[in-house]
Amino acid sequence: MPVSPEYKEFIIEQLERLGPVRMRGMFGGAGVYLDDLMFGLIFDETLYLKVDDRNRPDYEAEGMEPFTYEMTDGSTGSLRYYEVPERLYDDPDELVQWARKSLDAMMVVRAEKLAKAARVAERKKAAAKKQKAPPGKTAPPEKPTTKKKR
Repeated sequence: MPVSPEYKEFIIEQLERLGPVRMRGMFGGAGVYLDDLMFGLIFDETLYLKVDDRNRPDYEAEGMEPFTYEMTDGSTGSLRYYEVPERLYDDPDELVQWARKSLDAMMVVRAEKLAKAARVAERKKAAAKKQKAPPGKTAPPEKPTTKKKR
């Protein structure tokens, strides 16, 4: 079921202290973004925020569960997004604190991806340097540059 415009607006208002939060539709739900970081998702009028090892205990202490979905083979998959405790909707300041922890989790994910991409690029660069011309073939010598006198 698609997320209602009213619910999206409610969540944006709740999180406005973070900055310009926006929504993007996805798979019948919506991604919750600040800048280019998706730190939350909405599905069936329920907000889920990104978790990692640092903030997951907060959700588990409240008895919250991760977002799950049915996969094409009939098994259940889950994402590292946990349902927000209902009580936080009555305390926007605390909700924003939880959302900030989710943003921190996403920044760690982004930094890890960038570091991995840099390592891959460095390996490719090193591999390209190791490649040599086939035996018996060498690159033609560079022509010396001369300036014409006028």
